[in-house]
Amino acid sequence: MAQIQPPAVQPQTSTDYGLPVRISIPKINVDAPIEQVGLDAKGAMAIQESQDIVAWYEPGPRPGNTGSAVLAGHYGELNGKWSVFSYLSKLRKGDVLQVQGDNGASLSFVVRESRSYDPKADAREVFNSNDGKAHLNLITCEGTWNKTEETYSKRFVVFTDQLKQ
Repeated sequence: MAQIQPPAVQPQTSTDYGLPVRISIPKINVDAPIEQVGLDAKGAMAIQESQDIVAWYEPGPRPGNTGSAVLAGHYGELNGKWSVFSYLSKLRKGDVLQVQGDNGASLSFVVRESRSYDPKADAREVFNSNDGKAHLNLITCEGTWNKTEETYSKRFVVFTDQLKQ
């Protein structure tokens, strides 16, 4: 899955919620491990090969810290099994998800909005925020499969805000 090209990420205020290790999205039956990724050889957000694992963009903020943490997961069906973020587009404003840290902390986020993007679009609003709050943005593919480029024609992003505990 080719990703939207992330801009340079500004250092963010850090609170120790631990490294994200698991995401739970009850509405779409997601309960998946999270792995850290950086940039690929083309300068885009890397993505792991497994269709069952969610990638956290480690150069950006951790979930729960000020700024926009970004998680990505595969879309579509492979060998009769749906990928981890195949049903991300079913999330609606007000739906809640949780991220668990390696230190046992559990953070909740509420969906604010979602939208589609061209994969070559300016991705600043996906990877950055300037409102001083903690956000978690989920990204996957959607649209038409392009065999030549081996990717989908669009990216789908769900924007969430941290719920205070």
